Amino acid sequence: MIRIRLNITVLLITLLTASVAGSKEITVCSTCGVTTIAQALAESSDGDVIILKPGIYKEHSLTVANRIELRADEGAVLDADKKGPGITIKHDSVRIAGLTIRNVDVSYINDLSAVMVDNVSGCVIERNVIEDTFFAIYLAGSSMCKVEGNRIQGQAKTESSSGNGIHLWKCSAMYVADNQITGHRDGIYLEFVSSSSIRGNYSGRNLRYGLHFMFSDSNSYSGNTFENNGAGVAVMYSKFIKMTGNTFKNNWGESAYGLLLKELYDGLLEDNLFFRNTAAIHVEGSNRIEIVRNDFIENGWALYLLGNSYENKVTANNFINNTFDVSSNSSRNNNFYSENYWDKYKGYDLNRDGTGDVPYRPVSLFSVILEKSPESIIMLRSVAVDILDAIERVIPSVIPETLIDDRPKFTRYSNDRDKGTS
Repeated sequence: MIRIRLNITVLLITLLTASVAGSKEITVCSTCGVTTIAQALAESSDGDVIILKPGIYKEHSLTVANRIELRADEGAVLDADKKGPGITIKHDSVRIAGLTIRNVDVSYINDLSAVMVDNVSGCVIERNVIEDTFFAIYLAGSSMCKVEGNRIQGQAKTESSSGNGIHLWKCSAMYVADNQITGHRDGIYLEFVSSSSIRGNYSGRNLRYGLHFMFSDSNSYSGNTFENNGAGVAVMYSKFIKMTGNTFKNNWGESAYGLLLKELYDGLLEDNLFFRNTAAIHVEGSNRIEIVRNDFIENGWALYLLGNSYENKVTANNFINNTFDVSSNSSRNNNFYSENYWDKYKGYDLNRDGTGDVPYRPVSLFSVILEKSPESIIMLRSVAVDILDAIERVIPSVIPETLIDDRPKFTRYSNDRDKGTS
């Protein structure tokens, strides 16, 4: 038995060595034997490495059908010249690195992209620069791929004529990290994606959402920055989502949010910074979300929970300089608030244990009035509004009576996230 196993091991090593030995490097340049990427791909076999030397390659609609590595030197540019898509990957374990791809035209029929990853696994798209394309990186029906360290710059003018920066459809176990995405419809878009990690990306100045995903369960989003997007970030129709250590800032507009949660279940929002958004978090039809240890600073609405959201827990957060800390369209409270720091809290701490001795009611009367009569915004910060709010807190009659923080903290929670508020 041992001899059989040994023979099998020797055979596998021999086959692997033969495979590696059979691989070759194909160099592409204007004065080389191979002058185009298409020619290099046609001559390549599994295990080969294609090296692109500096130059502009006016090519489009390229297909990778072998397990190869396409490695570009600085200054190597694939220019699709508005004639079609860039590269389509149709084989497992392909790597594309260091390439600049530009000028993929808009199409209202096909999802033209700089890089299309089509029903494969184990591919790596890293350290590329993608400029002026419809879709930049599009992954469909794929798994265990890595999209890392790419710089993606679009020139979107309208939503209908622009695609997404990084688009994932029906994928699993994906890793999307340290990319910079600007100027697209959505920076990062996911639909029917599971068990994937989105980490350390910057997504800003996109027409619609910095991050937009639907029907995508068991994913995690950490350490990302979403800034100056048209409508912020939208997380919809999903469950078992973790969003930790992200920054949502400067997402302003009539229908803009730092984060929109719509029909999200059993999620975690922890250690995030919400800074200067129209509404930091807007929660609609979402249940059992833990909102813990976040900073809400200088937002219009820090937390807006519709009445159809249940069993959400809001604990140990900082609410600082927001126009409205908590608002709702319901006179009932179906959620739990405790041990948050509220800068508007006027209570006292006689035993000096760091917890206020009287509960805090974070919903103001004026926010209820504003919900029913938006035109009353002209009264914001008037003395009359302050008086009404003070009376309502003493003798509540309009705001939800059970919406209270039973253990408000007397001092804010300390952290180093304030450096992001600039």
